[in-house]
Amino acid sequence: MKSLLFQLILASFVLSNFDNNVNAGHTSVFVRKEWPSEDIPLDHEIFSVPTGHNAPQQVHITQGDNDGKAVIISWVTPDEPGSSKVQYGTLKGKYEFTAEGKMTNYTFYKYNSGYIHHVLVDGLEYDTKFYYKIGTGDSAREFWFQTPPKIGPDVPYKFGIIGDLGQTYNSLSTLEHYMQSGAQTVLFVGDLSYADRYQYNDVGIRWDSWGRFVEKSTAYHPWIWSAGNHEIEYMPYMDEVVPFKSYLQRYPTPHLSCKSSSPMWYAIRRASAHIIVLSSYSPFVKYTPQYEWLSEELKKVDREKTPWLIVLMHMPIYNSNEAHFMEGESMRAVFEEWFVRHRVDVIFAGHVHAYERSYRISNIRYNVSSGECYPVPDKSAPVYITVGDGGNQEGLAGRFLDPQPEYSAFREASYGHSTLEIQNRTHAFYHWNRNDDGKKVATDSFVLHNQYWSSNLRRRKLKKHHLSSVLKSIASY
Repeated sequence: MKSLLFQLILASFVLSNFDNNVNAGHTSVFVRKEWPSEDIPLDHEIFSVPTGHNAPQQVHITQGDNDGKAVIISWVTPDEPGSSKVQYGTLKGKYEFTAEGKMTNYTFYKYNSGYIHHVLVDGLEYDTKFYYKIGTGDSAREFWFQTPPKIGPDVPYKFGIIGDLGQTYNSLSTLEHYMQSGAQTVLFVGDLSYADRYQYNDVGIRWDSWGRFVEKSTAYHPWIWSAGNHEIEYMPYMDEVVPFKSYLQRYPTPHLSCKSSSPMWYAIRRASAHIIVLSSYSPFVKYTPQYEWLSEELKKVDREKTPWLIVLMHMPIYNSNEAHFMEGESMRAVFEEWFVRHRVDVIFAGHVHAYERSYRISNIRYNVSSGECYPVPDKSAPVYITVGDGGNQEGLAGRFLDPQPEYSAFREASYGHSTLEIQNRTHAFYHWNRNDDGKKVATDSFVLHNQYWSSNLRRRKLKKHHLSSVLKSIASY
């Protein structure tokens, strides 16, 4: 045990000095024997429709409030409206409580959606397993979820991070590996179904198939949603010109609880993390609603209660792949200074179908008339991680810039998912797991040091009993 403790402390020391060693970037030489990047046929069992007349399908949950004491439960009934009630309780098969929500549906070209139900279940106890039942009669279905621990600075919690998933065999490998990870909640960085790769009625059909595809996870674990470019679905040749139409009908977010004017950007607190979701494809320049909201939201972050500040977006700000290179430059110019000033710990993005991790760097000293015009090491800056490698049908983005830029720490064109395991207010363990032809392979990992509590002054504020608990926690890891 002492040996393990020593190794972890040594690794933590090495990585804290490694963060800004900008000459140590690595480009993986791994070449994947790629499974076909084609969507799984609709008659595959993974898309099977549940038995029973009008049985609920495409079940998914997400956090329903700002602090983790509520969930939004969503599902689709295909044939008729049915009931929008959720029965729930803490004992399986015994449902003491009932919540009722609303039902909606929509058309896309000539496709008519099923009846989409959204129910807010609130007033829940922290750290409690709840069982829930939806539907009626023989078609009723039962699931469960676990509420997060009460918010606090040293609350451990494990997140999974997935982006650009789609519905291929590679996507299935990613989903199954996440489900084996022990993570408790997914931070999803956009591009869900890739239904926009289809035309006419097949767009809606592939939204339905994706909902059934991910249900074995989304019905039990909250997925924290953000939208990508494949959710825009601007298709004037079909007279479909309302952006995000399908996504907004199907995947609600708790935006009202944080005073956001749009479900496209919002924030939640969960365990010891404050998570901010931004929209890369909604207006974000000065005076726009997203800009004004983020300005206020960052002021609300209390690092004494939620030390970990995490930002999700779809388009990466820093990316050294030829695919989508510099597409995030406009958002970087607007928000990067805020990210550095508020000492954001990590920013997760997707969009590029490969994996990449940066050092802590910034380019905030540059403007159009003066200053350095290249990213430089910055200990106050976030780590930027691109995880657009979920497995979609567009395939991998295998062409990186050569030579590797100094801001890039590790990069590889493979499918996979990540986990972020928060230990306490000072440290978290991060892993990226490659899908090596269906096998889960841990490939990139490091100790993430909390930006707020990393200063010597704040570390001295930690009480002796807290330091003892930190060592005990690390030793037992």
